[in-house]
Amino acid sequence: MESLMSRSATTPSFAVIPGGQVHRVLEGRHREVVDIIEAAYRTHGAGDTVNPPSYFLRFPDRPTSRIIALPASIGGESRVDGLKWISSFPENVAAGIPRASAVLVLNDHDTGYPLACLESSIISAARTAASAALAADKLSAGRERPRRIGFFGVGMIARYIHAYLAGTGWSFDEAGVFDLSAEYAGGFADYLGRASGDGTKITVHDSAEELIRSSDLLVFATTAGTPHVTDPGLFAHNPLVLHVSLRDLAPEIILGAVNIVDDIEHCLKADTSPHLAEQQVGNRDFIDGTLYDVLTGRVTPPADRPVIFSPFGLGVLDLAVGKQIYDTVLAEGELAVVEDFFHEMRRYG
Repeated sequence: MESLMSRSATTPSFAVIPGGQVHRVLEGRHREVVDIIEAAYRTHGAGDTVNPPSYFLRFPDRPTSRIIALPASIGGESRVDGLKWISSFPENVAAGIPRASAVLVLNDHDTGYPLACLESSIISAARTAASAALAADKLSAGRERPRRIGFFGVGMIARYIHAYLAGTGWSFDEAGVFDLSAEYAGGFADYLGRASGDGTKITVHDSAEELIRSSDLLVFATTAGTPHVTDPGLFAHNPLVLHVSLRDLAPEIILGAVNIVDDIEHCLKADTSPHLAEQQVGNRDFIDGTLYDVLTGRVTPPADRPVIFSPFGLGVLDLAVGKQIYDTVLAEGELAVVEDFFHEMRRYG
């Protein structure tokens, strides 16, 4: 769709898209968002993106917190540049507000002018969940489809992953929950009960070991900064693991599994579990391929080993979803333009 910028390069416009609009556009469109994410992965795999390393802003006085900048550019149907600026402040949870907050800035492909600023915690959760749902579908193709799901970590990302799995046709006989906070685990179990209906047996487990052993599809969505699951024997039943939080698994577990990532260079950085495994063995031979390799048939993970999907999270995914939201709101005539945002538009005054 023609953007505001390209229609009138002499009078740039800038819009703000708040979370309510973002939520409305995305609500109930799980399959559509998964398709957008798959297209973005294919565009990235074909080389029609620019996705530099993420930049981590850390604070000596707040060591658990960080703000991350993800600049990116995507071609294909999206054809947009931009930046996601996302913070993670785990202490927020105790104060009753979400851990993560974010904005996404979209820049016009032809002029570089910012088109819009979108509330992006919802976009980030949706693209993460859609990526996980896509991986679960494609990586389970060569094995019996999992009927027992387990959630390790029960925040917003876990909720979105469950919603995207359910919204793309997944159902489960059993759902397990474990969290270091019994209160949070109980709350998530209540959510699963409401969302899943009577057809799913829901169990809050007393230990991580119980959860892992009783799940065929595992979702790690914690705030862990270092590995805390260390026993490869827990994965002897060869589950499919969506290692979304990236730092939960010890290198020994990574080295004993089939490893699929979203982008090798991005994932093997910042002391992720695959990065720690690389440091331990001195090579990347344990990486079996990317999700793009799976999508194109270059890699077919075997069913007789654990399969771990470790997505670092690419900025191009946020851009693809954000551009779709922008185009939708623009087409509906609901775009909230900030008048005179770009004020100095004459070179010599």
